[in-house]
Amino acid sequence: MSETVLPRGHNVQTKARILAHTEVAPGHWRMGLAPETDFPRAEPGQFVMVGLGIAAPRLWRRPFSIHRQADGRLELLYRVVGPTTRAMADLPLGAAVDLVGPLGQGFRVAEGLGRIILAAGGIGAAPMVFLAETLVGRRQRSCEIEVFLGGRSRSDLLCREDFQRLGLAVTVTTDDGSDGEHCLVTVPLEQATDRRLPDLICACGPPAMLRCVAQMALARGVACQVSIETLMACGLGACLGCAVRGSDPAAGYRHVCRDGPVFDAGELDWSVPVETIPR
Repeated sequence: MSETVLPRGHNVQTKARILAHTEVAPGHWRMGLAPETDFPRAEPGQFVMVGLGIAAPRLWRRPFSIHRQADGRLELLYRVVGPTTRAMADLPLGAAVDLVGPLGQGFRVAEGLGRIILAAGGIGAAPMVFLAETLVGRRQRSCEIEVFLGGRSRSDLLCREDFQRLGLAVTVTTDDGSDGEHCLVTVPLEQATDRRLPDLICACGPPAMLRCVAQMALARGVACQVSIETLMACGLGACLGCAVRGSDPAAGYRHVCRDGPVFDAGELDWSVPVETIPR
């Protein structure tokens, strides 16, 4: 099997106008952007660094996964958790933001796989829609794609309709039982994996979820890729502020902006917590 990814282009810095800005769930916003210059085609899982200019409460840009890319436009899906995202949510249509991207390593999915599982927790659904649309667009009839979507409550479940519109089977869980199965998303995911081993698991979500998914996949010999978040100031590998510990002591630390944000599960040391930072 050959590994296929979208072509990696150079990254650019450009202004982008806000064409759409909608609160899709309490505290969760989808932003549609039109870059003023040609924006390179991204890989699912890559990200952009966003600057708000004079509207910014802090000087440096913040990273956001690319939620969608089509017809020269980008979509971001974000959750309001800190000063930058609170300021973003107040931006009106027609306002401009500064973008640098696409950055990082995306998901790497081989052709000819028979079964792929996508797992998303909360705002971790953002890059998984881009990945699902890409896979569905090029998959063969024999490829089965299944989605596991989790949240703390019903209001944290994102993009269910996006996955269903693609014709994908979606299993939903909530921690409080307000929608779907009353359990962690990793419970039905593990059950489905044990019923029939997938060729690949791709996951994005909270650190505890990713640790569970990675350890479960590694224990069963299943290929697994995870998209993680951590503190990131430059997005280009210069500040070295996004270091996470690798599984190989000789190789030392990995950097999320340059080596990730998508990693093979076996690349990271899961005994050390990966902390997410409010934006």
